[in-house]
This record gives sequence, C-alpha cells and structure tokens, in this order.
Amino acid sequence: MGIQRIESVTYGMDDLDACVRFFDDFGLLLVERTGEHAVFETLTGQTLHLDTDPGPLLPPPVEEGPTLREVVWGVDTGEELRRLVTAVAREHPVRESADGVFHTVDRSGFGVGLALARTKKAAVEPRPANAPGSVNRWNTALEPLTRAYPLRMCHVALNIAVDGKDEAVAFYTGLLGFRPTDVVGPMGVFMQAPGDDDQHTLLLCHRPDRVGVNHIAYEVPGFDDVVEGGNFMIERGWREARRLGRHTVGSNVFRFLHAPCGGRVEYAADMDRVDDSYETRVHETTPPHHIWALRTNRDQQDGPAS
Repeated sequence: MGIQRIESVTYGMDDLDACVRFFDDFGLLLVERTGEHAVFETLTGQTLHLDTDPGPLLPPPVEEGPTLREVVWGVDTGEELRRLVTAVAREHPVRESADGVFHTVDRSGFGVGLALARTKKAAVEPRPANAPGSVNRWNTALEPLTRAYPLRMCHVALNIAVDGKDEAVAFYTGLLGFRPTDVVGPMGVFMQAPGDDDQHTLLLCHRPDRVGVNHIAYEVPGFDDVVEGGNFMIERGWREARRLGRHTVGSNVFRFLHAPCGGRVEYAADMDRVDDSYETRVHETTPPHHIWALRTNRDQQDGPAS
C-alpha cells in the first residue's frame, strides 16, 4: 500500500529544557535525553525528535526561530520503500542515513523522510458512555483522567506559499501516493496517506506570505482526554492556542496549544474515517472552521451576572 503513517518528526530549537517539559506534560514518553537532543515516543511507537542541532542531512529551516525540520513517513514494506525512494530520486536528491531513513526535501523546503514503519499496538479503551437505549456503564462512576496520553500522531499541517502551491501538493500526490480528500480552494488541500483511514494525514495550508509549521495533531482515545489533557496543560502553565471545539472538515474534536518547539500541537479525537469510496470534495469557498466551539456567557463581560 505504501505510506501508512507519520513515523517520526524532528524539530530544531534552542530551549531544549522547555520543549522537554512541554511534551512530558503533553503525555508523550521520554525515551532518550542528552544536553543537545531528546526523543519522545507515542504509545504506537512514533518518535518526536527535539534537536538543538538537527544535523547536515536535514535542509535549512523554512522559517526563523524554533520550527519543524523534517517529517519521516512510515512505509509498510521494503519493496514499497524502494519503489518510493526510486520515484522521488528521479526528481529530487535523496540521501540515506545510517538508521535506514531516506531523506529528501519537498517543494516548500521541509525535510521529508521515508522509512519502514515500526508500529506498536496500543490498547484503546474509550470511556463507556450512557444514553437511553444504549447503556455501556452500569453501577460504576467515572473517575477523572486528569491528563492525556496520546496514542499516535494522526496528521501534520504545514503552511505553504500560495505561489507554487500546485507543485507543492503534487510532490505528495504524484510521488508519494497521497490522495486529496478535501480541496478547499482558498485555504488548502487535505490529503490521506494510502495506508491510512483518517480523513486526512496531511494538510497543506496556502499562505500568501510565509512557509512554516502549522500544527501536528495527536489522537487520544476520546472527548474526555481532549478536555482533561488541555486542562492539565493549562494548569502546568502552557498557553492554549484555540478554544475547544469540533472541526468541520474531518469532524474531530480538537484542542490546540502553542508549542515551544514551533507551531502548535493538537489533541484530537473522533476523526472521520474514509475509504476508497470517499470521493474528493472540492470547496470553492472555505467551510466554517468548526461545527461548534466552546462558548460561555462568561465571555459576555456586560451580560447579566450568574
């Protein structure tokens, strides 16, 4: 099938201590730490690399300050990996590192890697919910989760320049096999990796004046994890980037936080799953960002007292 998932991501930054604190609070598992770099892991075995000096195999950063330097995509078989590397090498320089990752650069300047996927199974137990006619929890009160532990990185969103956007998208669709699922003319292209069933694994957002990381989304088991994970991050002093809500495209519940490594990270749950029968939707105008977002009359400063 080809690319299955995000295998790893690498950020370059100066304040490693802050980044380590952030992702420890966020719920990733620290597996390695030195004075110059740290490696975290999701429950399904994807890795997050934080490096003060990402090294010569990666391209220069696409923006000033801390930012995403490379996304490595996990491929299902060695045969597919060789096929993809051969296809990319016809048009772009490719270099192999000692760990078996093949490195290149996309049209916008982001590092792109290809490697064999090394997946781990994670037990997923969404909290049982009750409704009339559908009772899944008897004689048991729920306990607070208090924080979240992400299962996986489910999608990455990158800001790309409007100029050359079609060529930027074609790198992923033409060479790597991604399939557009929702094309939003004024905003960007949502794409699905061939071995994934999420409505999108990659989003390229058109921007008139800048290229840079937008966000990486991490899937958690359910709605409570999104809410309580975000609350825990705020209690730990981190800054929320977008209020709790549910997206229109993709339908997932979301909560965003500003990350000290650059861009934002998202807790996500209940994403649309789509198969090959899903036909690409083309939107001439940008749909609303969310189906709903958290609102409260506390926002109305001049409103009646509660």
